[in-house]
Amino acid sequence: MKNNIRVERAILRITQQQLAERIGVSRQTINAIESEKYVPSTVLSLKIARVFEKPVESIFTLEDTD
Repeated sequence: MKNNIRVERAILRITQQQLAERIGVSRQTINAIESEKYVPSTVLSLKIARVFEKPVESIFTLEDTD
């Protein structure tokens, strides 16, 4: 699953640590999601979308292999 969290963070000018604190996870979790090594749960995806004030579908994209 692809995501554009890095781009969205840049728009808001927040760090991985700041995003992690807002949604209650570690910075390492944000890093793993951004680098597509970890697929977040539905709840975590919704929390991320809420921070960016965008629908989940605009942040996460399914690939053909998913």
